[in-house]
Amino acid sequence: MNRIILLAVALALAPAVSAQLYKYVDKDGKTVYSDQPPANVDSKQLRIQSGPPTAAAPVKSALDKDKELEKGRKAESEKAKKGEQTAKAAQDAESRCAAARENLRTAEASLRPRKLNEKGELVFLEESEIEARKAERRAAVEEACKKT
Repeated sequence: MNRIILLAVALALAPAVSAQLYKYVDKDGKTVYSDQPPANVDSKQLRIQSGPPTAAAPVKSALDKDKELEKGRKAESEKAKKGEQTAKAAQDAESRCAAARENLRTAEASLRPRKLNEKGELVFLEESEIEARKAERRAAVEEACKKT
């Protein structure tokens, strides 16, 4: 009789017992769930209660919470990547602009520009060629330095 009462009490209290669960990130960056705490790793203790959740407050499982956190981390990572790409694109545009301005400054310098002819001799450019070269470089500066 005592055994039956003891068994009935044990079965009645079984759902009230909560299990211990530990969550941590291993050296490869993977999230691990375990029933024992890991050695030398910062872990978070989770409480999982057996039995159905109450209807008043739906309970998210630890796995659902972890998926939400992982989704947030991924979104932050993508946002950081986009920021880095934007900064790199701006830096590249600035360097192209500076190079175009330097080319224009060289073309507008007081020295008479020269070129190699088909015989390999240095010859001075004609005035029309000089103006055409300056116009090309001004257009390159406008294109490289325009703000979008």
